[in-house]
Amino acid sequence: MSFPEISRLELPILQELKATGGSDQLRYLYDRVARCFPQLTALDLNERAENGRLRWHRLVQRAGRELEIRGELRREKSCWTLTPRALRRIEAEAMQVEFGQSPVERTTKTLSHKEAQGMLVEIGLMLGKHAEAEFERYDVVWRDSVTAPRLSHVFEVQISGSVDSALTRLKHAYDAQRSRPFLVIADERDKRFAKKRLTGSFHEIWEVITVIGAGELQRLYESLKTQETLLAKIAARN
Repeated sequence: MSFPEISRLELPILQELKATGGSDQLRYLYDRVARCFPQLTALDLNERAENGRLRWHRLVQRAGRELEIRGELRREKSCWTLTPRALRRIEAEAMQVEFGQSPVERTTKTLSHKEAQGMLVEIGLMLGKHAEAEFERYDVVWRDSVTAPRLSHVFEVQISGSVDSALTRLKHAYDAQRSRPFLVIADERDKRFAKKRLTGSFHEIWEVITVIGAGELQRLYESLKTQETLLAKIAARN
């Protein structure tokens, strides 16, 4: 298949860097940016040019060079760092959608991406599911057992970054296996934005997806932890 144009890689790179505090090693960005394009297969990502280098890596590097030229990225050896100009671009992209209501004040500490993943894995285990993080290109998946081929539940955690890329991955999981899709977002403001996208470009999964706020996830996790022993007995298989 054809790879996305260089210009389409730029915003996902910036958003993924912002999700990790504004800076990260290039070797981690290759896979994280690839997750924004679920149409890319493992074969695509392992395709090599005539010089033996991975084509996907070369595309990401070229996009990084363009961002550096525009002053939105600093590349120091293998570490990429956002500039103030990049942060303004990310904010401007987010402001393109009119929310229509005042943002809801966050009353609880926002979970990190890894914290939310860990909670989803633990919740799945407490409910008797086989749960794991970073499965293929999905943040968290549940299966009925370790040998079950079907992903019964697929979770994408989008505390920051591109909601569209997360929804694209969830739609792919639903189309492929009719997995139940779940989107975890930071707060109610993001929840309203996600619902706007679901009634538009992603209307096919509008009726099956569940959108969860980070605060809701944390409260669910804490509530279930108090009954973990009982849940283990209920979920136990004979």
